[in-house]
Amino acid sequence: MTNDMQQANTAEITARRIGRTVAVAAGAASALVLWAVDDVWAGIDLAVRQGDTVQHVGPVAVGVTALVAGLAAWGLLALLERTVRRPARTYRIIASILLLLSLLGPLGSGVGTSCKLVLLAMHLTVGAILIVGLPGRRSGR
Repeated sequence: MTNDMQQANTAEITARRIGRTVAVAAGAASALVLWAVDDVWAGIDLAVRQGDTVQHVGPVAVGVTALVAGLAAWGLLALLERTVRRPARTYRIIASILLLLSLLGPLGSGVGTSCKLVLLAMHLTVGAILIVGLPGRRSGR
């Protein structure tokens, strides 16, 4: 491999990592914006039932959960890139199924209709960003 090819490959890998970092951060940021708009400004109490208790959903829980989901999605995509022929397509199928399953959480544990709708919006927003943004344009080989 020539030096120019190595530099091009390194640049492509760096660009892919930056794009994926931005996608994970954008997912977390979008969830936090939705939390702020609905919980703080609109006054919707975001709360979930956990057994017999009701727990308020705060910004730390929202941000950390979105970041963990994003990093897990990135890990899944990295694994698929090493093991399957069409990693982006396979990732999008698996991630879409997982997103649909994740919607059961807010539907089952959200306290009140408005809370459930906001939590569903958070899941859908973060999921859509990760499904579209993580693979990017060129990894569908």
